[in-house]
Amino acid sequence: MVPEPAADPVVLRRAVPADARAVADVYLRSFGAALPTVVRPRTDDEVRDYFREVVVPARETWVAEAAGAGVVGLMVLDGEVLDQLYLDPEWRGRGIGDRFVALAKERSPGGLTLWTFQVNEPAHRFYERHGFTAVAFTDGSRNEEREPDVRYDWRP
Repeated sequence: MVPEPAADPVVLRRAVPADARAVADVYLRSFGAALPTVVRPRTDDEVRDYFREVVVPARETWVAEAAGAGVVGLMVLDGEVLDQLYLDPEWRGRGIGDRFVALAKERSPGGLTLWTFQVNEPAHRFYERHGFTAVAFTDGSRNEEREPDVRYDWRP
């Protein structure tokens, strides 16, 4: 008898309202680990409120849910904008981000754009590996964090 393949330990699915707290917490852990020098303009509670009241109910929000661990990643799409992609630091390097980008390209086959901070060099390498090209650099005066950023575009 041949054993059945193990179920995928990480499932990507649309977020539901009950996910909002877990999604916000993944964002907070990820932001803190990946961007320790970037000052967040909002408190943790304000971030949680924003995810509960705006992001999950009004945006195309996806989660990566791991068996036994709950929500370990999130992706937010807004039309052709890949607005957010964050992974719990303990779950980086397992292909979840790759799966999110593939899903984003599937959902927006005409192309995508995103912003990331200039100091986030691992994100630059990640997006460039997925075919994104840096097209604009700013001084950060137009984002809440006042942190220099870079816009990436992907076109098929």
